[in-house]
Amino acid sequence: MNAPQKPEKENAGYPALLTVSPSPHIRHEDTTRSIMLDVLIAMAPALVWGVYRFGPRVLLLTAIAVLSSVLFEFLFCRIMKRPDTVGDLSACVTGVLIAFNLPATAPVWLPVVGSAFAILIVKELFGGIGKNIVNPALAARVFLFLSWSVRMSDYPVLDGVASATPLKALKAGELPAVSRADLFLGNYTGCIGEVSTLLILAGGLYLLFRRVITWHIPVAYLGTVALVTFVFSGNADHFGFLFAELFSGGLMLAAVFMATDYATSPLTSRGRLIYGVGCGLITVFIRYFGGYAEGVSFAILIMNLLSWQIDKWARPRPFGAPKKKNRLLAAIGKGADRNA
Repeated sequence: MNAPQKPEKENAGYPALLTVSPSPHIRHEDTTRSIMLDVLIAMAPALVWGVYRFGPRVLLLTAIAVLSSVLFEFLFCRIMKRPDTVGDLSACVTGVLIAFNLPATAPVWLPVVGSAFAILIVKELFGGIGKNIVNPALAARVFLFLSWSVRMSDYPVLDGVASATPLKALKAGELPAVSRADLFLGNYTGCIGEVSTLLILAGGLYLLFRRVITWHIPVAYLGTVALVTFVFSGNADHFGFLFAELFSGGLMLAAVFMATDYATSPLTSRGRLIYGVGCGLITVFIRYFGGYAEGVSFAILIMNLLSWQIDKWARPRPFGAPKKKNRLLAAIGKGADRNA
């Protein structure tokens, strides 16, 4: 009788224990760090234009905002004994966006306060990156505006001429004194990163090429603003009013870089379209009927809070699952069966 064979070694080339995560099993080279690096690259042209248009103080404010955001995140992780997430560059993106939403004349303490609010209150207290329910940079902008509205609206004088911003002219029902070419290129006063439509669109095209964002939210957002503005414009020059509404203020910056935030926008393509349309409608409503000339920040924050519900509405039906019956029709059918 043959001797029993010895069992093979348990760890012969294989781990003793395999941990299998739930499906789907997707391998991809993208990481949070690589995505955030792409966003920083996409924002670089608008930053360069801000320095050219408003002076070197833009670099100082941006550096303070970025360093403050990184420092607050580092200290919070240390104090709360969480894994250090500074290396994923998300705090850097938040810092740049906070600087983009400031005027170049802002005092140096303003980006520090904004970074503290964005990182500590909006981001980290909700669990860190991916768990915040609203966009941190936009929430910081609203907080700073409601707290120090004069400083947030103290735009620099360009070429020795002080004039109202295009949005203030539009709020009064008038076309801005700035030409369409200057609106598109960014030759007017405003916040640091919002003036050059051309360079913001260039950054958006880069993000589309890198597949960091999809077209659904920006196109739905901007398309809704354009359509509603054109239809309900009280000015005789409908196209001029439409052009000025699209290419002035923070609309373009928000549509490309902030409304598309992964954590606070819907997951499905249909949900993103609904989300973008909602942002556009609320923006126009606030600009036309609200007390503020700009409605972008409030519109996106409101839709951020509705994003989870939009995901429920737009959730695709699992393959092979039966279609849900209309509850009203089902109730009518049951009533008919009982009366028969």
